[in-house]
Amino acid sequence: MKLYKLSNFKKGWVMGDFDSSIIRTKEAEVGIKEYKKGDKESRHVHKLAEEITVIVSGSCKINETVLKKGDVVMLDKNEPAEFECLEDGATVVIKVPSVIGDKHLV
Repeated sequence: MKLYKLSNFKKGWVMGDFDSSIIRTKEAEVGIKEYKKGDKESRHVHKLAEEITVIVSGSCKINETVLKKGDVVMLDKNEPAEFECLEDGATVVIKVPSVIGDKHLV
């Protein structure tokens, strides 16, 4: 067994095609993202990756949809999304495949 601390990973990304990963792979990315109320991510698309976001705690808004604990969102390639945290919370984000630089502001 190996033990890690989430705080040791850049922005919570524990798997993907980057040096700090537990498992380095181009197949997928997995991140555990912690947010504070008011945190935002600008409207963007992924041209090569699909993305699944699981709301683990708190609530947020992706585009105009309010999401809460237990909700799961699937975003297709080239589907624009913007994020706003409505109360402190956490998400698990899975992207397939892992492509460095595949976040494009729109």
